[in-house]
Amino acid sequence: MTKTSVASPFSLKVNGRKVVVEADPKTPLLYILRNDLELNGPKYGCGLGECGACCILMEGRAVRSCTIPIAAVARRAITTLEGLGDEKHLHPVQQAFIEESGAQCGYCLNGMIISSVALLGRNPDPEEADIREALRHNLCRCGTHIEILAAVRKAIGLSKAASSAIIPETQA
Repeated sequence: MTKTSVASPFSLKVNGRKVVVEADPKTPLLYILRNDLELNGPKYGCGLGECGACCILMEGRAVRSCTIPIAAVARRAITTLEGLGDEKHLHPVQQAFIEESGAQCGYCLNGMIISSVALLGRNPDPEEADIREALRHNLCRCGTHIEILAAVRKAIGLSKAASSAIIPETQA
């Protein structure tokens, strides 16, 4: 006799928006993001958390959404590729990937961008070794590693420029 799980409501904060979904507690977050919330940035790659195509930011950290059950993420801040920017206001990492042609087929792009954003969030001025380490678990079968590395290096400069463009409030 097999035990079946009952769908339960889960409250999530995705891309700054609060959503409630009903799902089996063991359902991978990736399925909820793609199927229920229609967010197609995270991709299904291996289903084992090894390729990085399904990466999302959870509270600023790059994590594999294919291996995280929905029950483990309730009430945690989740950001997908769609939450980084839009066509008019791209995130500096997204802009850098476009400018440096950091994609060929684009399947790994979500994971590469999300991992790069997480890296720059914790280390705004990484060395080459830091960049390579941050991306080492993201697989790219097309061989655009040189362009991807160039894009992350460019994103460092774009991020610094964006930060310096913000005028600090004057103290009264």
